[in-house]
Amino acid sequence: MSHEWNAGEYERLADPMTRWGGQVLERLQLNGDETVMDGGCGTGRVTEQLLAKLPRGKVIGVDFSSQMIEQAKERFAKEPRVTLYVGDLTTFTPPEPIDAILSTATFHWIKDHDKLFAQLAKILKPGGQLVAQCGGATNIAGVMAAIAEITHAPSYAAAFSGWAGPWLYATPEETKTRLERVGCTGIHTWLNPEPTVLTSREHLADYLQTIVLGQHLLRLPPDQHRPLAEAVSDAIIRRAGQPLIDYVRLNIVARRAA
Repeated sequence: MSHEWNAGEYERLADPMTRWGGQVLERLQLNGDETVMDGGCGTGRVTEQLLAKLPRGKVIGVDFSSQMIEQAKERFAKEPRVTLYVGDLTTFTPPEPIDAILSTATFHWIKDHDKLFAQLAKILKPGGQLVAQCGGATNIAGVMAAIAEITHAPSYAAAFSGWAGPWLYATPEETKTRLERVGCTGIHTWLNPEPTVLTSREHLADYLQTIVLGQHLLRLPPDQHRPLAEAVSDAIIRRAGQPLIDYVRLNIVARRAA
């Protein structure tokens, strides 16, 4: 996850992630006095919803992107119950025990899920909750086909040759096995499709450039960033008949064994 996000653009474009995050948040069973970690907190839009459910509690927000954390710090400048860190979820250890972990739209950017779940189980209190959602098996299959079509063209082929891409889209079964291996119980994992139609070719290109293609753009000089986003946008519309991101979300609910 070496890509540094454009936090301002993400804040402008990330409505789908915020909407899903609010739905996932409802799966946390909270009394209101817990310490909860938001793993991959981004600019803090879902973190804000989480904090509202913890009137006597605290939130620890962690994100790999320093730009995201800077934007989140602006949002929570006057909120002492939120502490924010730049960190890697496969190694991050919070300064105090954690009652629960919430994560939305993050785990698929981490290639080593065995290491990820081992670390999350390690920092949870016994009996602590893990509630998460990320891209799952078959997520953005149509988008990925459009990306492959464009990046295999002669003008881009050298930059992308031999690269497997930045994501891991796991199945519910693989994820359940990984969670069992690190001592979790009460595990529920499932997929749900969340097809998202954007408003225009321009909106789709903006969205791809900011949210989907960040790691791809690192492989190109800056003057090729927008042309790639527009070419992929056109390929998606040509294939799907509309500016469609064919999201499929992997949902995770589990507890560390008591």
